[in-house]
Amino acid sequence: MAITAAMVKELRERTGVGMMECKTALVEANGDIEAAIEAMRKSGQARAAKKSGRIAAEGVVVIQITADQKHGVLVEINCETDFVGKDAGFVAFAEAVAVTALATPVTDVEALTNQPLVTDASLTVSAAREALIAKIGENIQVRRLLRFESTSGALHSYRHGVRIGVVVDMVGGDAALGRDIAMHVAASNPLCLSAEQVPAATLEKEKEIFRAQALESGKPPEIVEKMIDGRIRKYLEEVTLLGQPFVKDPEQSVEKLLKHAGAQVLAFARVEVGEGIEKKTENFAEEVMAQVRAS
Repeated sequence: MAITAAMVKELRERTGVGMMECKTALVEANGDIEAAIEAMRKSGQARAAKKSGRIAAEGVVVIQITADQKHGVLVEINCETDFVGKDAGFVAFAEAVAVTALATPVTDVEALTNQPLVTDASLTVSAAREALIAKIGENIQVRRLLRFESTSGALHSYRHGVRIGVVVDMVGGDAALGRDIAMHVAASNPLCLSAEQVPAATLEKEKEIFRAQALESGKPPEIVEKMIDGRIRKYLEEVTLLGQPFVKDPEQSVEKLLKHAGAQVLAFARVEVGEGIEKKTENFAEEVMAQVRAS
């Protein structure tokens, strides 16, 4: 029986297992999805499938950069609890995934999960993930892959603990400056590099907020416009890397620091574990009371 993309997609959605593993299971089951699921359960993939729906908002960010500082990757690997995020096996898996990402030309998570691990070619990233789930008992996900290539500068990085990772593409300066700029990005979380890069919609939204605030003052329209201009300038300083006060020396801006060092930041990226994931909040006291009332 011919295995279609729709069949593979359905099996993946129902199990949470990688695309290649789903296709293999369907081929072996002659296209019978239920039989494929049963086979996955017997082989141990079921445990991974069962846990795939759990919220995984903890974990680590791993950065790998080539020796010539021209190529790099930043990978986010998620798990359910902070405890597992510190587990040696989980950390080793995350490091292996990042090494694999750097060694291959893949640009997205789906393609990365189908790659053989550089540290163990007998396993794909997806298969290693499922084996780790079976061992640890938590949902584990390869969530994000960012790839970097510096054509005229050099890549620098900084990792704050294991939860925040930053990569900076910079021309000029030295390794110490590159790390300082990456550290600043980690601490101050700028929206973008310069005022020119602030999205027009974002800027317009801020202007409307400032205008409403200024009008409440009862000042004449020309004064209101000056107040808005002043607040926009301050806003741009706060949200852009070049405009922000340097975290290690607030007396000077990042732009002035770079200019003094004869350096220029071309781009940067900052990733924090779990950002954008809606975490489940639990009230322990309410949970205990519910159990008491039920007993």
